[in-house]
Amino acid sequence: MSPDLLNVLEVILNGLMAGIMYSLVALGFVLIYKASGIFNYAQGVMALFAALTLVGFQTGQVPFAHVINAAFGTKLDTWGPGLPTFLAIILTMGVMVLFAYLLERLVLRHMVNQAPIILFMTTIGLAYFMEGFGDLMWGADVKTMDVGLPSGGSTWLESVTAGWAAEGSNYRGMYIDVLDLWAAGVAIVLVISLTLFSQYTKTGRALRAVADDHQAALTVGISLRTIWIIVWSIAGFVALVAGIMWGAKSGVQFSLSLIALKALPVLILGGFTSIPGAIVGGLIIGVGEKLFEYFIGGMIGGATENWFAYVLALFFLMFRPQGLFGDRIIERV
Repeated sequence: MSPDLLNVLEVILNGLMAGIMYSLVALGFVLIYKASGIFNYAQGVMALFAALTLVGFQTGQVPFAHVINAAFGTKLDTWGPGLPTFLAIILTMGVMVLFAYLLERLVLRHMVNQAPIILFMTTIGLAYFMEGFGDLMWGADVKTMDVGLPSGGSTWLESVTAGWAAEGSNYRGMYIDVLDLWAAGVAIVLVISLTLFSQYTKTGRALRAVADDHQAALTVGISLRTIWIIVWSIAGFVALVAGIMWGAKSGVQFSLSLIALKALPVLILGGFTSIPGAIVGGLIIGVGEKLFEYFIGGMIGGATENWFAYVLALFFLMFRPQGLFGDRIIERV
C-alpha cells in the first residue's frame, strides 16, 4: 500500500476511537431522556464530579479540605495513602447512587408532569450546582488519574502496519492509543448490557413506560420515585465510566464538563432515544471530523474539529430531525 492510503486509514481508525469517547458521554443523555423524558444538561458535569470523587478516594484527599483550612486555620490535606482503585470505584459508584437518591428526594418529585423546558432548566441549574460543589469538595487543580489502564501507542499495531507499506517508503506504522482501544471495548459492553436491560427486563420496560406518560405509569402501579432513582443511578455509572476514560486520557480538570457539548451532535445524529444510535452517531462524528480536518482543514486554516460536528448536526436537523435511529414524532391535529 502507499503511505498516503495508510495515513488515511490511520485517520479513520483514530476517528473511530474519538467517536467512541464521545459516545460514552452521549449514552448518559440517552438513558435519562429515554426513561424520563428529561434532557440532562448536567451529564458532562456528572462525569467530571465522578472523576473528581474517584481521584479523591484514590489519593486519600480530605473532602472540603481547603474550605475547612480557610475557616479554621487547619492544614488538612490527606487522611492517608488512599484507597485501591477497585475499592475507590465502588465507593464512587455509591456516591453517584446517593446523588440520584437525593436528587429525586429534593428535586425530581416536584417536577412530575412539568413542561419539558422546566425540566431542562432544572438540569442546567443542577449542572452549575454540581460544578461548584465539586470545586468546594475536591478543589479546582488539575488531577492525574491512574486506574491501571495502559496508554500510549500500540507497538504491536505499529510494527504490523509498518510492513504494509511499499518498500523504501520509510513508513513507521499506524499510531493508535491503547487507552482508546480499551474505551472501545468498554463501550461495546455497555451498549450490549444497556440494550438488553432496556428491552428484556421488567425494570427496563417500566423505564420506557415512565418516559411515555408519567401519570399513566403511576396508575398501573409503577413507582415514579424508584424509577427515577434507578435511571439516574445508571446514568451516574455511565458518567463514571466516561469520567474514567476521559480523565485517564486528558487529566481530571473542569474543562472535562465541556465534553457534554461534543455529545450533542452525537445525539442529534443517532437519536435521543436510541442506545445503539449514540454509538453510531459518535462514530460518524469522530470519523467525519478527522477526515475533514485531514483533507480540508489545511486549506481553510485548520481547527475544523472545533465546529465540524455542529455543522453536520445542523444538516441532520434540516432533513432528519429525529436522528438516524430516533423515534419519528407524529402529531395529529
